Amino acid sequence: GEFIYEKQEIVRDAGGGATITENVHSAQGGTDWDVAINQLQEAFPNVGTASLFVSWFGTDLRAGQCELRPGVEIQEKDTFPKTWSVGGTARAGAHLISTHEARPAFGGTPSDASVVSAIQDLNTRGVAVTFTPFVMMDVPEGNVLSDPYTGAASQPVYPWRGRITIDPAAGQPGSPDKTAAAATQVSSLVGAAAPGDFTVTGQSVTYSGPAEWSLRRMVLHYAHLCKAAGGVSAFVIGSELRGLTQVRDGAASYPFVDALVALASDVKSVLGPGTKVTYAADWSEYFGHHPVDGSGDVYFHLDPLWSSADIDAIAIDMYWPLSDWRDGEAHADRLAGAPSIYDFDYLKGNIFGGEGHDWFYASDADRNAQTRTPITDGAHAKPWVFRFKDIRSWWRNQHFNRPGGAEAATPTPWVPESKPIWFTELGCPAVDKGSNQPNVFIDPKSSESQTPYFSRTTRDDLIQRRYIQSFYDFFDSGHVDYVAGSNPASSAYSGEMVDITHLYVYTWDARPYPAFPLALDVWSDGGNWEFGHWLTGRAAGGPVPAVVAQILNDYGFARYSAAQLTGHLDGYVIDRIMSAREALQSLELAFFFDSYESGGLIQFKHRGVGGTAAQLIADDLVDRGRERELFEVTRGQETELPLSAKLTYIDGNTEYRQAAVEARRLAVRSERVSTASVPVVMAQAQAQAMAESWLQEAWTARQRAAFALPPSRMALEPTDLVSLQVENQTLPLRIVEMREGADKELEARSIEPEVFTALRTPLRNAPQSTPAVFGQALAAFMDLPLLRGDEVTHAGYVAAYQSPWPGAVAFYRSPESTGFVVKALATAPATLGVSEQEFFFGPASRFDRANICRVRLDNGELQSVTELALLGGANTVAIENTAGDWEVFQFQEATLVAPSTYELSVLLRGQAGTEKAMGSPVPAGARFVFLDSAVAQVDMTVDEIALDFNWKYGPISRDIGHASFQDQLRSFSGLGLRPFSPVHVQAAPAGNDVVISWIRRTRLGGDSWDTSEVPLAEDSERYEVDI
Repeated sequence: GEFIYEKQEIVRDAGGGATITENVHSAQGGTDWDVAINQLQEAFPNVGTASLFVSWFGTDLRAGQCELRPGVEIQEKDTFPKTWSVGGTARAGAHLISTHEARPAFGGTPSDASVVSAIQDLNTRGVAVTFTPFVMMDVPEGNVLSDPYTGAASQPVYPWRGRITIDPAAGQPGSPDKTAAAATQVSSLVGAAAPGDFTVTGQSVTYSGPAEWSLRRMVLHYAHLCKAAGGVSAFVIGSELRGLTQVRDGAASYPFVDALVALASDVKSVLGPGTKVTYAADWSEYFGHHPVDGSGDVYFHLDPLWSSADIDAIAIDMYWPLSDWRDGEAHADRLAGAPSIYDFDYLKGNIFGGEGHDWFYASDADRNAQTRTPITDGAHAKPWVFRFKDIRSWWRNQHFNRPGGAEAATPTPWVPESKPIWFTELGCPAVDKGSNQPNVFIDPKSSESQTPYFSRTTRDDLIQRRYIQSFYDFFDSGHVDYVAGSNPASSAYSGEMVDITHLYVYTWDARPYPAFPLALDVWSDGGNWEFGHWLTGRAAGGPVPAVVAQILNDYGFARYSAAQLTGHLDGYVIDRIMSAREALQSLELAFFFDSYESGGLIQFKHRGVGGTAAQLIADDLVDRGRERELFEVTRGQETELPLSAKLTYIDGNTEYRQAAVEARRLAVRSERVSTASVPVVMAQAQAQAMAESWLQEAWTARQRAAFALPPSRMALEPTDLVSLQVENQTLPLRIVEMREGADKELEARSIEPEVFTALRTPLRNAPQSTPAVFGQALAAFMDLPLLRGDEVTHAGYVAAYQSPWPGAVAFYRSPESTGFVVKALATAPATLGVSEQEFFFGPASRFDRANICRVRLDNGELQSVTELALLGGANTVAIENTAGDWEVFQFQEATLVAPSTYELSVLLRGQAGTEKAMGSPVPAGARFVFLDSAVAQVDMTVDEIALDFNWKYGPISRDIGHASFQDQLRSFSGLGLRPFSPVHVQAAPAGNDVVISWIRRTRLGGDSWDTSEVPLAEDSERYEVDI
C-alpha cells in the first residue's frame, strides 16, 4: 500500500472534515507497520535480517512496450501529514493501478518517505535490511495487448513478471530471438538511466535523466533511496525475470544478463562495498538455459552475472517440490514407505532427491500415472547439469556450455565454490499438498492462479511449516539431524555453500493480523490469505504433535510417541488442574486421534490413516464357543444418532471469544443433538470442518462388530484398520478395544476414512474494529453578537467538526509559539457547510421571500420549522462574508435538493444587529454554521479584545504537537459588546430646525411585548449622528 511502511499516522482527507485512516487498522496500538513488525519479532525473536519488497508496476509482457512505473490506487487523494511521492513524481504523474471488481487490483507503491521510515526502523530494531525492488504486472482483464507467446489479441490477466519477454517470444514464428532486434527490445525495458541522473537531498531522491520508465530507473532510484535512508545490508537488483534472462541476441549472447552485470556495478558504486548486491533468480532459472527447440543447446547463461565482482551471492527464489503426494494409500511414495507427506525424513530426502534431482515427468499424463523418467546425461555423464536441485554439483564444478549439445573446451567464468548461495524467497502455500508444487498460489483475479498438484484445496498450515523447517534443518550444519556433506564448506571463502543466515522465508505481511486478512473492506486480497504463502497469523500456532508432546512433558511423562500425528492449531487452553488424559481428551476429539499402548510407549494415531492392516474373512476368525456367534455385528438405530453436532471453541479472530459452529444432516428421523466444547483456539472454518467430520463419523461408525482372532494376529493393535468379509459383504472396521487371552477378543466400529479428510469450508470474516484515527478538524472562529442574552458579552465563538468525532476539539491559545493553554472546547460536532451559490442582500426585520441560500453541509441535516418556532429563535445560522464578518439569519423552509445540500428560504436576515454583514452578494463557497449548543465560547477577558493570538486546535485526545493540530493567528473584536444600531430614523422640520428621531434597539431583554420601550442594556446612552 501507498503508506503501509510508514511509522507515522497518515490520514486521507475525505472532504468536509471527514478523514479516513491510511495506515492504522489495528486496535493493538500503533500504525499497521508498527503492529506487524512487533508481531514479527514476537513470533520470531531471533530474526536477524528481512527482505523489504517495494513494487513498481509493469504494463506489458512485451519488453519493447513495457514500462515499469510506481503506481497509486487513487489518482486524487489528499493525505497528511505526508503526501505520496516516489522519485519526485507526485500522485498525478504516477501509474493508476487498474481495478478489479471496482477496487484497485493491487496496493500502491509505498511512498519514498515511508520506505525510508521502514528501513530506518528495521535498522533501529537490529534487523538488517535486504532491499528488493519488485515488479508486479498490472495487465487487467479486457486488455488489448498482443500476447508475445501466442499472438492472441489480449495478454493473460495479471501475469507473473517472469513472463516479460521479446515479441514474439523465443520459439514463436517471427521471433527476433538470437538477433540484434532482440537486444533492441530488451534495451527498451532496461533503459539508459545512470547513477548521475539521481540527486539525493536529505532523505529524498529526484531524477533528471532520460524520459523513461525503465528497470534501471527503478533500481537506481531505490539504490539512492537506500543510501539516503542510511544504508542497507544487501540489495537485490531484480528477481525472477526468467523470460528476459533467457533472451539471446546471438547464438550464445544474452543481452539482459549483460544489462544486469552493468546494473550490479552501478548499484555497487552507489551503495558502496559494504552492501551485498545480488540478483534473485527463479529456482528454474538459476542453473542454466536449456531451450526446448531441438538444438541441444545448454548454456550457463547467468554465469557472467554470478561471476561478476559486483555480485556477492547466488540468490535463488526457492520453491522446489519436496513431495509427490496423492490421496489414499496406493501412490508411489506411500508404497515406497513414506508414512506421511508431513514426515521430515520424506521431505528432507527430496531436497537432494525426487523430482528435479533423480527424475522428472515428461508430460501431464506421466505425472498423473506417476511414470517417472530418470534424469541422465549420456553424452557427458554430468546429470547435474539438468538437475535443478543439484546445487552441490552446480556450485562445486566448473561449467561448460554446450552449443548444439557439444561441450565447449573452455569453462564459463564461474569459479567453483566462489560465492555463497542465498534463498531470497523460501515458502510454501498453506494448502494441502503445498509441498507438491510450492511455487503456485491462489489468486482468483490472476491468470497464474493455481492449486498444487493433486490438492483438494483445504487449508493446511502444517505442510507450510514442515516444508520451511525441512530446508532449515537440512542445511544447518549445527542441527542435531544434519547429514554430513549436505551443506559443504567452501574452499574459496570462509563459509558454507548455503548461507543459512540468508534464508528468507516468504512471506510476512506489513499489514497487522488479524486486520489483514479479515478487513476485506480495506484490503481486497484478504481472501487469498487462507491458502497463501503468508506466515502472518500462522507462526504463533503449533503442530498438534508438538502440543501433545508439550502437555505430556509438562506432566513429567516421557514414554510416548506423537510422531504419527498431524494437524495444526492456533492455541490450546488448560484452565484448571486436570490429569494428562483429561488434558488430551479435547485434542483427541478435535483432531480425531486415539491413544493406545504399544511397544512400551503410549502411541497416538489419527483415525482412518495407515491403510488396512489386515483383510479378514470368516475362516480367519476363532470360534468363540457354542453360546456365542462367530462374529456379531450390531447397527445403531437412526433415532439414536445425532441430527446435528454443535461444537464450541475459541475464536482467535474475534478477540478470543467463545464461538460455536453446527453441522446438520438432512432428511433423518433423529432429533438428537451432540454437543462438545473444546478449548482449542482456531478459526471458524477449521471448527466447521471438525463439526462436519464429527457428525459424519457418528453415522459411519454406527455398526459395531465383535469377534476373536488367533494368536497369529497378535500384531494387530487398537486403532488399526481391518476389513471383515462375511456373508457377502465387506465391512471396513477400526479396532477400538482388544482383550488378550488365549485368543484376541476384538471390538471394532465401522469406519469410512474419507470422513476425516479435511473439508473445505468458507472462511468467515469476523468484523474488525478499526481504531479511530483523527485527521484535521474543520473549525470556524466567529465574532458574533449576543444570541440568547446569557453569553459572555465580550467573548468570541468557535465551532468544529470532524469525522470520526474525537469526543471534543480543543482550542489552545498562546501569545507566543510555546506555552499554549486551552481556551475553548467544542464538545459536540457543529453543523458546518459552505454556500453553493451567491447569497444576495435582503430586507431586514421582515421576511425575505426573494432570496434563497443554497448550502452543502459537511455533516448533520436541516429541517423546516413553523413560523411560530422561527420567531421563537429556531433555525438560527451564520454565513461569513468576504471580509470575515458573519451575518446571522434564520430560515423557515429547508428543501433537500441533493445529497447533504439544502435550499433555505423564507428568511429573517441580519438578525442580532448583523445587517451590515450582508454581502452584495456573498460569493459561493462562504462558510456556513448552524448556531446551536455545539458552538462554544472562548475563555477570554475584555482586555484581550482585538489582540492577535496564536491558536492551535485539534482532537482533545492528541497532543498539540500531533499532525492533526492546525495553527491560526486570530483575534476577536468583542462583537457582543457592540450596541445595535437604531432603526426607523426620521427627520421632520420644526421651524428652522430639523428634528431627527429614531427607535433604540437593545442587545438584551428586548423581546417582551409588555413594555413600550426596550430596556437600556448599556452603561450610558450616547449616539453618533452623521448629517
